[in-house]
Amino acid sequence: MELGKRIKDFRSLHNWNQDELAEKMFVSRQTISNWENEKSYPDIQSILLLSNLFEISLDQLVKGDVEQMQEIINEQDVKQMKYYGKMMLACVGILIVTFGPLYLRMGMWSLIPEGIIALAVLFFSVKLNAIEKENDIVTYKEIVTFMNGKSLDEKSKQQEIGKRPYQTVAVMILAGLISGILSCTVVFICKNVFGL
Repeated sequence: MELGKRIKDFRSLHNWNQDELAEKMFVSRQTISNWENEKSYPDIQSILLLSNLFEISLDQLVKGDVEQMQEIINEQDVKQMKYYGKMMLACVGILIVTFGPLYLRMGMWSLIPEGIIALAVLFFSVKLNAIEKENDIVTYKEIVTFMNGKSLDEKSKQQEIGKRPYQTVAVMILAGLISGILSCTVVFICKNVFGL
């Protein structure tokens, strides 16, 4: 990325030192230094303000960095999505495996720890949903393509948009059935094999 170099060049062109630019940007001198040395990247508001201060277009300021910024953002989203997905699946697994034994041992009191685990599932689900909405991905194919760091072409995207309502309902029904079957199996095993 060359945004840091361009910021430094345009700052020098206006005969401003880092402190002067920092004052105009309402940030610290260290922030300007980090941008110029590419230790961090300015957010979109800062880029807009830089464009205004330097009296140049956004294109002149960022040029080829937009694609690289999008790659970095997508990479971070993919990592977050994988993490939240794993955590949600782990919580669902714990919920399914522990529901039967806890209910048989504790009765209605088992709903307290199970409720806490269910809240964790909900939390990770909301986080995943936010990433999906931000990147406009819903169907299985869109998610898999996104997690591989790619995007669908326009024709494929339109086809997937048509599938969204049906796939969402199918996934919800399938997830409910699998959870129910697994929970009943655990309860059956606990009652008949372990005598709980």
